[in-house]
Amino acid sequence: MKKIHFENLQETLYNEKLSNGLDVYILPKRGFSKTFVTFTTKYGSIDRTFIPRGQTEEVTVPDGIAHFLEHKLFEKEDGDVFQKFSVNGAAANAYTSFTRTAYLFSATDKLYDNTEILLDFVQEPYFTKKTVEKEKGIIAQEITMYDDQPDWRLYFGTIENMFHEHPVKIDIAGTVETIQDITAEHLYECYGTFYHPSNMVLFVVGAVDPKEMMAFIKKNQDSKTFEEPADIIRSFPSEVNTIAISKRTLAMDITKPKVNIGMKCNKTDVEGEEMLIQELSSGLVLDILFGRTSPFYTAAYNEGLIDESFSYDFTLEQGFGFAMVGSDTDQPEKLDIAIRKTMHDASESWPITDVELDRRRKKKIGQFMRSLNSPDFIANQFTRFAFNGMNLFDVVPTLEKLTVENLKDAFQTFSDESSHTVFTVHPAEKVQ
Repeated sequence: MKKIHFENLQETLYNEKLSNGLDVYILPKRGFSKTFVTFTTKYGSIDRTFIPRGQTEEVTVPDGIAHFLEHKLFEKEDGDVFQKFSVNGAAANAYTSFTRTAYLFSATDKLYDNTEILLDFVQEPYFTKKTVEKEKGIIAQEITMYDDQPDWRLYFGTIENMFHEHPVKIDIAGTVETIQDITAEHLYECYGTFYHPSNMVLFVVGAVDPKEMMAFIKKNQDSKTFEEPADIIRSFPSEVNTIAISKRTLAMDITKPKVNIGMKCNKTDVEGEEMLIQELSSGLVLDILFGRTSPFYTAAYNEGLIDESFSYDFTLEQGFGFAMVGSDTDQPEKLDIAIRKTMHDASESWPITDVELDRRRKKKIGQFMRSLNSPDFIANQFTRFAFNGMNLFDVVPTLEKLTVENLKDAFQTFSDESSHTVFTVHPAEKVQ
């Protein structure tokens, strides 16, 4: 078991890759009573075209299947797994993103019992035609519920505007129509390909003895039989840098319009330190251009263009990336113009100095250090970093060495005006 000490953070991380390929990380936290355990596979909604394990021909599965599989793993022949966690005083959950599916629990007691439940239910699939058909109705209701949420439609509408072919444009849960095509055979095929231990990470953080926990996990895994690790061959369509749709509007039952500007990233073939630098640099650029102390924010707020809902964010994964800036507003056209002008002006005359960078850097480091007091935050972020060849605990030293040139390079990956789009949700009666 490797022991990695991060002196500047006063954190010690324990890691071991087991014989079946499973990567296990354990982060003990002194003074904490609660422990979080996450069991995550590098398999998300975008992984729709691949070569199944043991086969040679590429297949494309129905949209929404990764999310569907997440739901179905909780249902076993002897009942629902949530009930087992509840009896042991643990709070369990799961989620599917574009690139991964995570199963997790938090508990202050019976840590090993709950860890065994987590490992066993994820590694013992049970799908039948009857249970799959029943689940279709449940997930269809969930999809319909999200379709009625304006913020969700705004977010995915913006992504749909940006991408021509990449499956990131497809809703994580699929559609009511696509999930009807999912079969138990599909689920077993996807499970067998993506749920091998070599494609997964187990992460434990909180009140835990690392040696005892590692020994417990190894004993659990040694009692099971797995096929040999094998490379997963995934396939994605070619995607150009330009946007698919420049402007789109949706009418919904809301009282105030919502507007979102999407900025497609043109550099996504990165991982490891290069990805971390680009991601952190892009976040700092958005902070400086659109944060609460920026000239943009002050002017837009005083003019009534934005309110407390105003937000901005940068997303980067291997194969896709984008920035988003938006707000509820009574003047969506003016806000669109103001955001685009801020981006254009920064392209024409770079506004970020060493002094400004240093000020924002210190603030970002402070925010990150506070986040490390939350095992929940660490548990949900660590695996995403690991799957992209990064380490969550490298954030501070990377922030400390960023330069203005790093920020400028990152800005140029999403500043091209041909890669910008706007999606607006209007009150139904205001749409022509």
